[in-house]
Amino acid sequence: MSSEGHWFHPVEPSPDASIRLFLLPHAGSGAIIYRDWETLLPPDISPQAVTLPGRHNRRDEPTYEEFWPLLDALHEAVLNDLDERPFAFFGHCLGAQLAFRLAIRMEEEGGRTPAMVGMSGWSPEGFFQPTEEQSRMPEPELVEWIKKLGSFPAEIYDNPEMLALVVPALRADLRVAAQYEDDGAGVTCPLASYGGRSDPLQEAPDAMTHWAERTPTYLGHNEYEGGHFYIDTHAQAVTAHFAHRLQRTVATAAS
Repeated sequence: MSSEGHWFHPVEPSPDASIRLFLLPHAGSGAIIYRDWETLLPPDISPQAVTLPGRHNRRDEPTYEEFWPLLDALHEAVLNDLDERPFAFFGHCLGAQLAFRLAIRMEEEGGRTPAMVGMSGWSPEGFFQPTEEQSRMPEPELVEWIKKLGSFPAEIYDNPEMLALVVPALRADLRVAAQYEDDGAGVTCPLASYGGRSDPLQEAPDAMTHWAERTPTYLGHNEYEGGHFYIDTHAQAVTAHFAHRLQRTVATAAS
């Protein structure tokens, strides 16, 4: 298996699907946040969740701690994996940041570009951005902070072995996110946004409205009960909404 294969789970997309969907996870996490999506999405959409270095099956690889080198590596991995089928991105939190910049990069280069991008739990304006200092918080403080966010299953917090696996990747991802600077860039492809009604990371009430300025084809914002990880309890609704719009977008482009 090539090193690029490790970026995606499952490694191979479904041969029966007509559309591919790359799923980008939140800080400190891997493919697990999207564990139910394969069964929730219609069979014509093949999801592959991204696993960044330093977690899960890539635990022995060094983590990226800078935003642009990580984006470069992710861009290369996606380009190497594409086939002739249309594809889309969906990202949550840091994953949304990466998905957005990946779409911008691909459009700038003038090659293959995503049919659509889904943004969840993040906006380029009005959202909390971690600092370099926060990424270096003592572990007890860091754990208390992620507990408040509900970032991980409750059993992880009381399990030193599990924490030892999660915390290094989380610190690296916080450093990555801390370096992001919004430059007002946008995409030409359709974009839909999703969020939790009581997300503690959303600092401005109108944060998600800013997506309308970043694409000529904004498909609107869907909000659900819950906090930053509303996506865990509303996966069925989010996948149904996103899949419907993605299918329609791809069909329109093909006609």
